[in-house]
Amino acid sequence: MRLPGHLLPALVLLLAASPSWAWVPSHCRAPGEATCNFVCDCTDCSDEAQCGYHGLSPAPGAPFACDLEGDSCGWRDISTSGYRWLRDRAGATLEPLGPRSDHTLGTDLGWYMAVGTHRGKETSTAALRSPVLRDAAPTCELRLWYHTASGDVAELRLELTHRAETLTLWESSGPWGPGWQELVVTIGRIRGDFWVTFSATRNATHRGTVALDDMVFRGCGLPAPQARCPLGYHHCGNMACVEPHQLCDGEDNCGDGSDEDTPTCGRHTATDFETGLGPWSHLEGWARNHSAGPRPPAWPRRDHSRNSPQGSFLVSVAEPSAPAVLSSPELQASGTHNCSLTFYHHLHGSQDGCLQLFLQLQSPGSPQSPILLRRRHGELGAAWVRDRVDIQSEHPFRILLVGHTGPGGVVSLDDLILSDHCKPVPEVSRSPPGPQAAAPWRQQSSLQPRDFCEPGHLSCGDLCVPPEQLCDFQQQCEGGEDEQECGTTDFEPLTAGGWADASVGRLQWGRLPGTDAGHFLSLQRAWGQLAAEARVLTPPLGPSGPRCELHMAYYFQSHPQEVSCNFERDTCGWYTGHVTDAHWRRVQSHGPRYDHTTGQGYFLLLDPTDPPARGPSAHLLTQPQVPTAPQECVSFWYHLHGPQIGTLRLAMRREGEAETLLWSRTGTHGNRWQEAWATLHHQLGSGAKYQLLFEGFRDGYRGTMGLDDVAVRPGPCWAPRRCSFEDSACGFSSGGQGLWTRQTNATGHAALGPRADHTTETAQGHYMVVDTSPQALPRGHVASLTSAEHRPLAQPACLTFWYHLSLRNPGTLQVHVEEAARQQVLSISAHGGFAWRLASVDVQAGRAWRVVFEAVAAGREHSYIALDDLLLQDGPCPPPASCDFEAGLCGWSHLAWPGLGGYSWDWSSGDAPSHYPQPPVDHTLGTETGHFALFQTGVLGPGGQAAWLRSQPLPATQASCLRFWYHMGFPEHFYKGELRVLLSSARGQLAVWSMGARLRHQWLLAQVGVASDEEFQIVFEATLSGQPAVGPIALDDVEYLDGQHCQLPAPGEGDTALATSVPAAVGGALLVLVVLLLLGLAGRRWLQKGGCPRAETAAAAPGFDNIVFNADGVSLPASLTDNQ
Repeated sequence: MRLPGHLLPALVLLLAASPSWAWVPSHCRAPGEATCNFVCDCTDCSDEAQCGYHGLSPAPGAPFACDLEGDSCGWRDISTSGYRWLRDRAGATLEPLGPRSDHTLGTDLGWYMAVGTHRGKETSTAALRSPVLRDAAPTCELRLWYHTASGDVAELRLELTHRAETLTLWESSGPWGPGWQELVVTIGRIRGDFWVTFSATRNATHRGTVALDDMVFRGCGLPAPQARCPLGYHHCGNMACVEPHQLCDGEDNCGDGSDEDTPTCGRHTATDFETGLGPWSHLEGWARNHSAGPRPPAWPRRDHSRNSPQGSFLVSVAEPSAPAVLSSPELQASGTHNCSLTFYHHLHGSQDGCLQLFLQLQSPGSPQSPILLRRRHGELGAAWVRDRVDIQSEHPFRILLVGHTGPGGVVSLDDLILSDHCKPVPEVSRSPPGPQAAAPWRQQSSLQPRDFCEPGHLSCGDLCVPPEQLCDFQQQCEGGEDEQECGTTDFEPLTAGGWADASVGRLQWGRLPGTDAGHFLSLQRAWGQLAAEARVLTPPLGPSGPRCELHMAYYFQSHPQEVSCNFERDTCGWYTGHVTDAHWRRVQSHGPRYDHTTGQGYFLLLDPTDPPARGPSAHLLTQPQVPTAPQECVSFWYHLHGPQIGTLRLAMRREGEAETLLWSRTGTHGNRWQEAWATLHHQLGSGAKYQLLFEGFRDGYRGTMGLDDVAVRPGPCWAPRRCSFEDSACGFSSGGQGLWTRQTNATGHAALGPRADHTTETAQGHYMVVDTSPQALPRGHVASLTSAEHRPLAQPACLTFWYHLSLRNPGTLQVHVEEAARQQVLSISAHGGFAWRLASVDVQAGRAWRVVFEAVAAGREHSYIALDDLLLQDGPCPPPASCDFEAGLCGWSHLAWPGLGGYSWDWSSGDAPSHYPQPPVDHTLGTETGHFALFQTGVLGPGGQAAWLRSQPLPATQASCLRFWYHMGFPEHFYKGELRVLLSSARGQLAVWSMGARLRHQWLLAQVGVASDEEFQIVFEATLSGQPAVGPIALDDVEYLDGQHCQLPAPGEGDTALATSVPAAVGGALLVLVVLLLLGLAGRRWLQKGGCPRAETAAAAPGFDNIVFNADGVSLPASLTDNQ
C-alpha cells in the first residue's frame, strides 16, 4: 500500500518518539566497560561519543578533545541554583562582561560553556560535570581553557570523583589574567569509573561571566591488546605491550599491573613511604606526610603510589635557606652492572625550588666531594614527575637527594625504587667513615654573613638586591652580578647562562660539547612520563622595553630526502617550520578530508582549528636541495576550501638572497583538488642550494588548506592555467620591446593604469599594463605579450581574461592563438571606463600552443591597456553572466569583502566530502557529481554580515531576464537564511528579489526581470533574515537572457514525484486564494515598477510535494491534478 506523502513526517516523528521502535544505525556495540575509556574499540569510535570529548578516532597518540562547536560532548550542568552553566557563544550572548570570542576559533561565532550573571544576592556555585569515564592511564592529563570576565568570582575549582573519594585537582581564588587562560592538571592512573567537575563559586556582587573551552584529555588511554609485541617490549598479562623502561617503575602501564609484578620487580627495593621510610632512614629536613586536610597551596594534592590524598610521601620541611638531605644506605660497588634509581619528585609553587641528586663515594682514607648527577630547578607544575639515574661505580657509594625549598614552594619525593643491582653493604663489611669534604649544598656563595640578606636576595658589596630587580636589564651591582645568568650566554659556562630544563616528558634539554670545540644546548632523551614537549627556561626576566629582542642560533639535524612526495608513507624531505604555533600535519583521508593520490590515502593538511592556532601562518619546507638542471618544474595539487580561508603561497629560498615568490592563491578555490606548477631557475655553476617553502596564511578559522602529490622534474613547466600576476608574470614575455610591464599601484604614484587590480580589488594587487601614449607606442604600432607554451588540449577549452581600457581610446586589443600558425580569435576596440571587464575566447589546440595579446595604439595621450586574471577551463565559453558551474564559476566573482565579514561563496559537488552541509545533487545533471555555487550561512553571525557573488559588468538594458535555480536547506524552522538579488551600478544598489528559507532541501526556479539605464552588475547576496542560520544556500544554472522578457515556466516544469492527498490540495488551494487577494492589492504597484512576475517552481526530487505560490496565480504540480 502506498503511504500518503503528508503522513510521512508524522510517521517519522512517531517512530523517533517510541523507544521500542526507535531507529538505531547499525554500528559497533562495545561492552559497558569499554565505553568512555579513551580507546576506540569501534572502527568509527562510536563507543567514545559524548564522553566529554568528540567521539572521532584521532591519529595514534592524538588527544581526545571537545571544542564545543557542535555540542557539549556530554558535559552537563548539575547546579542547584540559578547560577548555571550553558553552552553559549559571544555572538549571541547578552552578557556585557562575557568573552568577546571563543578560544577555538577566536571569533564571536565559536562556542563555549559559560556561567553568566546571576541577579541573586546569595553566594552560589555552578558545577559542570563530565560524563562517567573509565580507566585512565598513568600519563592521563586534562587540559582546558578558562576565562573570567571580572574579579567577582570567589573561587574556581576542578575536582575528580572516584568511588567515594573526591579529590581537588586544582583550585584558585585569583587573581586571574585577562583573556583565555590555560589549565593543565594531571589525572594519573584511575581504575574503574570516575568523573571530573569544574565549578565556579561567585560572591554576592558578581556581574561577570566564567567560560570554559577546548577540554582535552591527553595520554589517557591504556595500551590495546596485541597478538605480538615489537622487539624488546614487554607482553603484559592482558596482551598489551609496554616499553622496557616502563617495567618496575611504580606505575601500572599495562592496565592489569603485570608490568609491576614480574620476577625482576620482586628483586627491586621499592619504598612508597606508606608504612615507613624503608632503607632511606638517614634524613635531615624531610618529613613523611600526606595530602588529607588543609594544606598550603603548593602542597601535593595526592601521593604518587596510590594517586590518593590518603597516600604518604616525603616533603621538605627545612627552612628555605637550609637544605633537606635524604641518604640511601651504603651500597656495594656495582661492577659491570648499573645500579638504577627510579624516583618521583614534585617541585611546585616557587621558581627557586631545587632538587639535586649526588653520588657520595665511600672511599676510605681520602675525602670525596659528592658528585652531582641530576639537578631539577624551578616550577615543574603540580604533578609527580618520574626520573631515573644509572650508576656504575668501582667503590661503595651512597645516593643523596637534596632539596631546597623556595619561598611559597614545596619539594616532595615518592616511590624511590632501587634496581636489583643496588646491593646494600652488610653492616659488618662497611668501611669506617673517613674525613668528609664540605658538602657543596652547604657552601656559602657570598663572603657576607649568612643572615646579611634575606632569603632570595642577592648580596653584592653592601647591597642586597631584591628578587624583582634581578634580571630586569638594569644593573644594580657594580660588577653586574644581578644581570648575570639571565639568559645571555654562549653555553660555555657550566651554568648555561641561567637556562634551566623544565621538561617533564620523554625529552629534555642538556648542555653538550661540540665535535670541535665549544658547547651548545641540545635535545636529549629523558625519563619523564608526562607531556612530550621539552622546555628550557630562563630565570624570570623584565620588565622589558618595546624593542626588546631575542637572538639565537638553532640547528635541525636531519637527512636530505626527496622533494617529490605523495605523503603515503611519510613526509619525505618536507618538514614543518616552527615560526608560529600553526603547523602542517600529515593526515589520513577521513570524512570530509580526502587525499588526491587515491582518495583514501595521506596528504598534508593545515587546519587552524586542529589544534587551535594563534599564529597567522604555517611553514612547510624542504631540506636544502642541489639543482639538477638550469630549469626545474615543481608541480603539486592543492585544496583551498572554506568561506574564510586565506592565502597559500610557494616561495624559493637561497642562502644570502631574498626570498623568491613563485606562486600564490587567495580565497576558496572550490571543494576539489587543483593542480598547479611553477618553474625554478638556477645557476648550476654557483653551487648554491635552494629550499622550497609552502606558507599558508589564514584569514580566519573557516577553512582548510591541503597539499598532495608534489613532484620536481628537470625542464620548464607548461604555462599555468590560471594567472593573477600577483607573484610573477606567469611566463609571459613582451619580447625585446619590454612595453608590457607587471605593475602595482601600491604607492599611488603609478604613471598610468587602473587604480586597483581585478584579483584583490586593491591598490596592492598586480596586473600587466602597456602604455599606448604616442611617445611610448606611436599610432598603429603594436606591443605584443606572449605566454609560455600551454600543454595540448584534450578537449575544447575556454580562455577568459579581464581587461581594463583607459577613458581615452587606447586603440585595439587583439587576441591570437599560436599553434602551428597564428590565428586571431578576438578583437576589442572600445572606449574605456572605470571597471574591469571580462572577455572570453574558445580554444582548440591538439598541440602545444601560446596565446598572444597585441595592443595596437590609437595615438591618444595618457592611454593604456591592462590585463589581469587569465583562466583556462575545460568546456565551451558560456554566455555573459550565465553559468552551470560544472567547470567553475564562469567569471562570477566571489571575492571576500571585509566590510561584509570577509566570507566568500564556494564551489562544490554533492559527492565531494565537506565539513559543511550541502545539496546532495546539483540541478544541471541531477547527480552527485554535478557542481553548484554554495554558501554556508552557519559562519555568519549577528550584525548584518553577508557574502556576495558578483557577475561581470553588463551593458544597460531596458528589459532582460535572470533565471536561476536555488537550494536552501535549514534544519530548524526558525533558522532563516536569505538569498537576495541586487543590481549594482554607479548609482548604488537596488534589491530586485529576495527569498527566505521557507522551503527546504529542493531546487527551486526563480525568474527576475532586470532593467537598468546604465552599466551594472548582478549580485547574489547570502545573508540572514533572523537568528544565526545553520544551513547552505546553493545556486545552479544561472542564465542571463539579454533583451528578453521573463516567461512563465513550462507546464510540468519542476513536477514532484510523490502524490499528495486531495484534502491537502484543497486546503492548500484555500490558502492560496487568501494569498492571491493580498497580492492583488500590490499587483498594480508591482507592474508600475516595470518588473516581470517571478516564478518559483520545485525541481523534481523524490520524496517532496510542493504547492507553489506565484505572484500572478497558483501552479499545482501535475501529480495533484492527475490524482483528482
